[in-house]
Amino acid sequence: MDPEVISNFLSEQRETAPEDLQQSFLTIEDYWDRKLWHQLTDVLVEYFNTPASASQKLPLFRSFILSFAEKINQLKFVSLGLLAATQCSDDQERLTFLTSLTQKVNKPSSQDAYIYALVAASDVKLRLQDLPSARKDLDTAECILDTFDSVETEVHATFYRINASYHQASLDFAAYYKNALLYLACIDLSSLSTEDAQVRAYDLSVAALISDSIYNFGELLLHPILDSLLSTPHAWLRDLLFAFNRGDLAAYSVLENNLSKSPLLNQHKTFLWQKISLSALTEAVFRRPPHDRAMTFATISSETNVQPAEIEILIMKALSLGLLRGSIDQVAEIARIQWVQPKVLDMKQIESMRLRLKDWDSSVNQLGNWIEGVGKDVWAA
Repeated sequence: MDPEVISNFLSEQRETAPEDLQQSFLTIEDYWDRKLWHQLTDVLVEYFNTPASASQKLPLFRSFILSFAEKINQLKFVSLGLLAATQCSDDQERLTFLTSLTQKVNKPSSQDAYIYALVAASDVKLRLQDLPSARKDLDTAECILDTFDSVETEVHATFYRINASYHQASLDFAAYYKNALLYLACIDLSSLSTEDAQVRAYDLSVAALISDSIYNFGELLLHPILDSLLSTPHAWLRDLLFAFNRGDLAAYSVLENNLSKSPLLNQHKTFLWQKISLSALTEAVFRRPPHDRAMTFATISSETNVQPAEIEILIMKALSLGLLRGSIDQVAEIARIQWVQPKVLDMKQIESMRLRLKDWDSSVNQLGNWIEGVGKDVWAA
């Protein structure tokens, strides 16, 4: 593009810019004249992140930035494009804009920028309800990501965020849970607004509860995002997660009335009862020392509030899910458990473990004293 045309364009933009931003245009013009592309890119990113620059983002990108796109960092080029895309009139126009941007950076030397733009385009497709096309783009991005030794955190964060959105729209709760946690691992939580943090915590909690493959909430229970639900109308959801983690049937009974506040949880009430019963079973096994884990069906029934006729099915379900390892004696109606899946412990459970360790220490001392008493002559020899 003719340098004079660009110079005139920048002058026009400077005049229409808010007074407090006009100095930025002088800096932009100076860096452009001197071909200081790195400095120019940083100034443009800062300018585009200024709310008052909203109306100028698209004109600047189309008439100015595209003229030297090949000379700047391609990841930052895409970042500028994504900021400009926020000013498109609707999602259809935004998709056209991002598709063009994606094609421009689809080169062997800028595959990270290509992924960044591709997943941003898939996000728009999700909003347009084009799930198959969005999935295709996300699969492409994932295949390329897997070939990288390292990539900018922002690229990974964007991929996990949009992949989580896809799985949420597809009602694949386990995949949503995994990708949403990976997204949170890639960002600084302080960058989320209070409302965004609460929405994330709420959606993660619901997904963890109704997923038929998630029975250990440890990663979520330890995550600070969960505390964003405190002192909110959804605080009960946090309490419900902890009740499930410790298999607390009494707490579940108290909190059960809140399930109607969430359509998804309300739809899965029967499944949630089965899930809390499994948690109560694993907790009952965990509380027992390893040498005392042969439990009668009657004992299990009393500790899980499950009907005696359904106990065998409950144990088989726990065994098939890998929550327990052991065997069932159908004739004697006894379950012999050798192993229980580890999980995050609350203070009450830690206290129970402390008492068990104390008992173990006492029994070891008693055994030592007994050996010393009956083997005096041997020890003396």
